[in-house]
Amino acid sequence: MRCSFTSDSTPLTQEGGRSVGIPETHDVGRIVERPNSSPIPQSNSAQNCVSEQPEIFIGTVKLQSTAVDNIAGAFLNSSRKTLQFVPPTRQNGDHSSTVQVVEAGSKKWHATAVGYFLGRKPYFPQLEAFVRSNWKGLQTVSATTSGFYFFRFQSRVAMEEIIEGGPWLFQGQPIVLQFWEQGMSLRRQKHNQVPVWIRLKHLPMEYWTEEGLSTVASGVGTPLYTDGITKECSRLDYARVCVMLNYKSTLPKHLIVISPILRDGKEDPKRVDIEYEWLPQR
Repeated sequence: MRCSFTSDSTPLTQEGGRSVGIPETHDVGRIVERPNSSPIPQSNSAQNCVSEQPEIFIGTVKLQSTAVDNIAGAFLNSSRKTLQFVPPTRQNGDHSSTVQVVEAGSKKWHATAVGYFLGRKPYFPQLEAFVRSNWKGLQTVSATTSGFYFFRFQSRVAMEEIIEGGPWLFQGQPIVLQFWEQGMSLRRQKHNQVPVWIRLKHLPMEYWTEEGLSTVASGVGTPLYTDGITKECSRLDYARVCVMLNYKSTLPKHLIVISPILRDGKEDPKRVDIEYEWLPQR
């Protein structure tokens, strides 16, 4: 309705010999009915109310009510819109899906490995740089705030080669990897045995062989392999060996290695100190 009116909250100004309501600042953002901008008749007689659409103020911009509908239409018809409305299907009050939707979604992740660390979460950019330089066929890496990592590969074969080629360690702690499958729950499993890098310090020279390192490292856990520098004997301050540990058992800080002296058959005990690069929280 278009009517000549005033209110307590609307100051008056004189225009064409009569008062015209002007919206206050607090009127911005709500529907305000006031005379439009058409010329005001010079007659002092009361005007008849004429039907018209109310004016809408959004900020300092005046819109007609039809413009509000145009905003929704602009979003619904946008070229950026890639999703569509799917009428909900209810089953016992729950929202149910179709086999086709689940199958299509599962194909997206069929070549994905899910991993987590037993210790602290690593710095993501460093982890991403490590796996990209060491894992062939890797496409994307993503993570959750709870510490689970998703490694998507170009093919399932490439993913299987990485998982089966483990265990993989990053910054001294192992990455626990498993195949992604539909419905899997993101929970950390309990692990009694974990691979850990150890350093054997003050190791006698005669033990710098695969057999010698296996003999000494077996006093800590089950030996797996050495690093390249240890294998080449290019750093003799310590031997670095990856061993499988039962971390619930007592872990020694040193070993006494008793070696027979070849020239006279006597025994020569030597102390070998053990340093653990990482241990899981107990």
